Amino acid sequence: MRALVACATPPHAELADVTAPEPGPSHALVEVRAFSLNRGESRRLASMAPGSITGWDVAGVVRAAAADGSGPQAGARVVGLVRSGAWAELAAVGTDLLAELPEAVSFEQAATLPVAGLTALRALEVAGFVLGKRVLVTGASGGVGRFAIQLAKLAGAHVTALARRTDGLIELGADQLLHELEPEGHTFDVIIDAVGGPTLGAAIGRVARGGTIVNFAATSDEPVSFPTRSLFGRAPGARLYGLLVFDELARTRSGVEDLRRLAELVAAGRLDPQIDLEASWSEAPRAIEALLDRRVNGKAVLRVD
Repeated sequence: MRALVACATPPHAELADVTAPEPGPSHALVEVRAFSLNRGESRRLASMAPGSITGWDVAGVVRAAAADGSGPQAGARVVGLVRSGAWAELAAVGTDLLAELPEAVSFEQAATLPVAGLTALRALEVAGFVLGKRVLVTGASGGVGRFAIQLAKLAGAHVTALARRTDGLIELGADQLLHELEPEGHTFDVIIDAVGGPTLGAAIGRVARGGTIVNFAATSDEPVSFPTRSLFGRAPGARLYGLLVFDELARTRSGVEDLRRLAELVAAGRLDPQIDLEASWSEAPRAIEALLDRRVNGKAVLRVD
């Protein structure tokens, strides 16, 4: 089969012939029709062994159902999540992270949901009931941020979006736009942080009593610094929660149901996947460079054609 594999030449991805995966008993073999690019998997290409395959987001059709009888059957349109191997014509996907797609959802739309959509959804689940509460989303112009804005708004929250580029975020449901988080100002009941560094330090100073900060990424390499009393003294009961989507789903065992919920929202027109770049996987180098250079507002999706 063909796959996008790591290589020595920047941006460190090329199409090549590789051996097809052999699914385990609880894995379905999926013909991949589309996958999305995430910064984490794209950034690590440079450090991967040449010829190895990365990729987390899978959308396609089941070629062979899992041998143990679990999950979707052959011919089903599906969306799923894998720890590696999505950037290929065939992927072995565990049925605990594989959901059937509504007919109204395209493979390209579905490919945006596993990492970005699930991270946003689980972050809000961690935070709890947000109706009428103030929610801050940092790094709001990224894939997770755009999903988080929409999901928080659907849940009845007042949403503030923090981003360098804020085009289109009001249309997604943001009530307020910020380019920088000042040390002083009103507090937030929920903060979903994709930045880390000084932004996370400032966010700790703006969390409300009993509030929740969920951090799932770090686009800044700077350390996080904050006056200790600004947390325990000013916001007693507040908590900082580190979210890694694979571990979160292993703990909650909610992957199939969460993917189904997201896909149904897309099918109903209530959730926009925000695809900013869509191309053939033969154009992967250009798409990866655009993503890493922050020229993608939302999601980048590649078709396996």
